[in-house]
Amino acid sequence: MLPLILASKSQARANLLTNAGLTFLCCTAEIDERAAEQPLLATGAPAQDIAALLAEVKAQDVSSRNPGHLVIGADQTLGFKDKRFNKPENDEAARRQLLDLRGQDHQLHSAVAIVKDGETLWRHTSTATLTMRALSPAEIGHYMARVGDQVRSSVGCYQLEGLGVQLFEKIEGDYFTILGLPLLPLLRYLREEQGLEL
Repeated sequence: MLPLILASKSQARANLLTNAGLTFLCCTAEIDERAAEQPLLATGAPAQDIAALLAEVKAQDVSSRNPGHLVIGADQTLGFKDKRFNKPENDEAARRQLLDLRGQDHQLHSAVAIVKDGETLWRHTSTATLTMRALSPAEIGHYMARVGDQVRSSVGCYQLEGLGVQLFEKIEGDYFTILGLPLLPLLRYLREEQGLEL
């Protein structure tokens, strides 16, 4: 079997696959995510549907340039009340987002899709609910100063595997979903449907 391809530049996702013992290549999708999601946004689609669409579009794009390979596409969206957040464009956007989320529940929706030769073979979406502590503006400022540029590297402005865990009161859901890749369903699919020996 040709190597798997991860259609992502996410180091966290690559680390998850590596630690699970998978051999794969990385190839970044060349798509405009905001343009790809626009038709769904126009219909008021929920955040989890947008994550599923983007995961599939990324895998389709990379598949078109890599015939014969199984391509893994993944995406994560953050839903909060009637809002959906993308990665913040700058520190001020990150600060405003963290101020919105403090003391509240929000959902992380992580989607994964597998495409081969343009055909979507499998897709899965899972959701985790996170409750952020009722942080003061000063505490948010202190957190942002400590994490620096990392605050803009994820849709939630935090990495749960690092200092971001300090922001939370309660977490309900799968750890891998929070990191951006529903790993257990993905591994099950690869073993049961693709005969991958792990």
